[in-house]
Amino acid sequence: MKDPVHEKTILRERIARLPVDQRTRLVERLRHTRPSSPSPHGAPAFVRQPAAHVGTTGTPTVRLFCFPYAGGGGSVFRTWGRSLPAGTEVWTASLPGRESRLAEPPLRRMEPLIEQLHEAITPHLDLPYVFFGHSMGALIAFELTRRLRRAGDPPPDRLVLAAFRAPHLPNPNIRIHHLPDEVLKTVLLKEGTSRQVLESEELMRALLPTLRADLELCDTYRFRDDLPLPMPLTVLGGDRDVRVGREDLRGWRAQAAGPFRLAMLPGPHFFIHSSPDLLRAEVARELAATAGTREGDEDDDRPLAG
Repeated sequence: MKDPVHEKTILRERIARLPVDQRTRLVERLRHTRPSSPSPHGAPAFVRQPAAHVGTTGTPTVRLFCFPYAGGGGSVFRTWGRSLPAGTEVWTASLPGRESRLAEPPLRRMEPLIEQLHEAITPHLDLPYVFFGHSMGALIAFELTRRLRRAGDPPPDRLVLAAFRAPHLPNPNIRIHHLPDEVLKTVLLKEGTSRQVLESEELMRALLPTLRADLELCDTYRFRDDLPLPMPLTVLGGDRDVRVGREDLRGWRAQAAGPFRLAMLPGPHFFIHSSPDLLRAEVARELAATAGTREGDEDDDRPLAG
């Protein structure tokens, strides 16, 4: 019989041997986040992150709601407030099956997740706000926006969606949630996941169940036609992403009735980690623009300087 205490000791030792940047990233994904506000389901569906600065009056003027990629948690965005415009209050989606909701089974279908998030977010829509989502998080942000519109709730002022193909496009990739572990690890390696992480049996045992559920949620997603969204839409991609290409991203234009902008950042699928400063600069640009307007479309698909 395996000794749980011994296994935890081995896990801590392996994490300690990782490079500092990878170790920090893993700890943030695995750590428990302290709830900061209740949800209708007894656990926080949205967590307010510590504020670095909210202006001279201490009063926030805009909220940023962040949605993580498959297998990730809201703690990925824990330090974002430090590099965003003054007055920004950062909230992160806390999804079932991870961090403060670790005891809950992860959801494998989009509809019940959107219903949970819709119910939880409505008390926090009293300020201008922006949605940001990376990969699976982009799809969640898009569908939650459409749910808010159907309910007649205040919509986000802007959407910033990263690393996910336009939702109406067919998925050109094979479904991967059911693949054997070793094959799934090969796919994750090509997308930018650290080899050291993938080779750790303990880490994979902790991460794979939630990751598989999230991948199933994406693989079983079915797009339903609706009117394009009226707010400005910015789409970001990685110039070395092997699963989501530039044309996949450009297809989002069909979902935008308002201004549309596409920008490619240096990096693979997880450029949220390889180009964090450039990504946060793009998000900061959209937050700063919530009080203004943009004219027309911008299609800036040249890689940005690193």
